[in-house]
Amino acid sequence: MELIAELRDVSRVYQMGDVTVRALDRISVPFGTGEYWAIMGPSGSGKSTLLNVLGCIDRPTGGSYFVEECNTSDLDDDDLSRLRGASIGFIFQSFNLIPQLSVLENIMVPLLYQDGSASDGLARAEALAERVGLADRILHRPSELSGGQQQRVAIARALINNPKIILADEATGNLDSQTASEILDIFSELNSEGKTILLVTHEESIGEQAQRVLCLKDGKVDLID
Repeated sequence: MELIAELRDVSRVYQMGDVTVRALDRISVPFGTGEYWAIMGPSGSGKSTLLNVLGCIDRPTGGSYFVEECNTSDLDDDDLSRLRGASIGFIFQSFNLIPQLSVLENIMVPLLYQDGSASDGLARAEALAERVGLADRILHRPSELSGGQQQRVAIARALINNPKIILADEATGNLDSQTASEILDIFSELNSEGKTILLVTHEESIGEQAQRVLCLKDGKVDLID
């Protein structure tokens, strides 16, 4: 199996006054290229912290995290940001769209953080808007969209740099069941195209759709299936 990412004995510890919180406790997990993972566990189990480490937003306080055989511990903040922008796409439960921008402009936001905006960025954004079913909404602002439509914008935004890894944090949590099913269909389609999907969810029915399941409890791996 070709690895796209790997956690090796990773810990993340926070010091809150006199209290030490071990959010992640010596976790080792290999993630294969093109796999579809569900990350599950009760509230406070470490899911969000794990996603932040996987997304290179947060650094481990112990162990090593590799992305495409690159040890992220060896990278400075600028190099880490470039790796994150090139290889990882994020989708959030709260959408995190910029209210003053149109659908098309929101999709193009990640291009602003690259060394130079892609010359074909506008065409790519338009193609992605069409792919997620929003070709007739590209000039609308987030407030003019339904929750499902906003999540589709967030998915298109995550894809604009053609990342190999998609991280989704409770991406269907604010959606009705029909819309959630449509969003999961998009994830399955992306996975069939070779994208590695890491989806944080508390819903067992969603976890059952993934190829592999990682369960956390108290910052430790409770189960890998």
